[in-house]
Amino acid sequence: MVTLPVYDQKGAEVGKIDVDPAAIAPKISKQLLHDAIVMYLANKRQGTKRTKGRGEVAGSTRKLYRQKGTGNARVGSRRAPQRRGGGHAMQLRPRSFYYRMPKKAIRAATRMAIASKIQDGEVVVIDKLEMGAPKTKEFVATLKALGLSETTTIVATAEYDKNVYMSARNIPGVGVTRVADLNALCILQPRRMLVTKAALELIKSSANSTSAA
Repeated sequence: MVTLPVYDQKGAEVGKIDVDPAAIAPKISKQLLHDAIVMYLANKRQGTKRTKGRGEVAGSTRKLYRQKGTGNARVGSRRAPQRRGGGHAMQLRPRSFYYRMPKKAIRAATRMAIASKIQDGEVVVIDKLEMGAPKTKEFVATLKALGLSETTTIVATAEYDKNVYMSARNIPGVGVTRVADLNALCILQPRRMLVTKAALELIKSSANSTSAA
């Protein structure tokens, strides 16, 4: 069991909350986390690279010089891959790198990522995160009060909040997402995780319902 302090938006401690990482993820598999991260990174690749083969580069297909009697090695077209300006022997073509792991594995990796963040002391809990209007300056002040101004941070909320999202979207190294949209990559890539109390309760309840099932 881990006891985490709960802060308000001004950085003052207003309470504590108990979290059991083992209840969120009974064990943490580095291999599963690695596989999930590789999948997410592979799916972000565009795969739009393309090079020309020997049949596509400019140049004649005529034999450069006769086969025998010159003292040189035999040679064919100037489009051959070994010649400068020739086509690529194994030319690249547009392709999709997309693939998908089983849903249960993806969900398990997400829970493991959250549990590992809690175990490593990289989770900061805030009682509530409310913005009356999109104000980046106010959001930056909140991060500074919580000691998160000089580090990359993922902010997890229980529900989508337009004002919070728009306040944070222009801050380098800071991302905002709902608990339902969390994944292993967006959790592990930043150094810290800022989570509202309601979002943490939602994480705990969803983990309990999954384990019960």
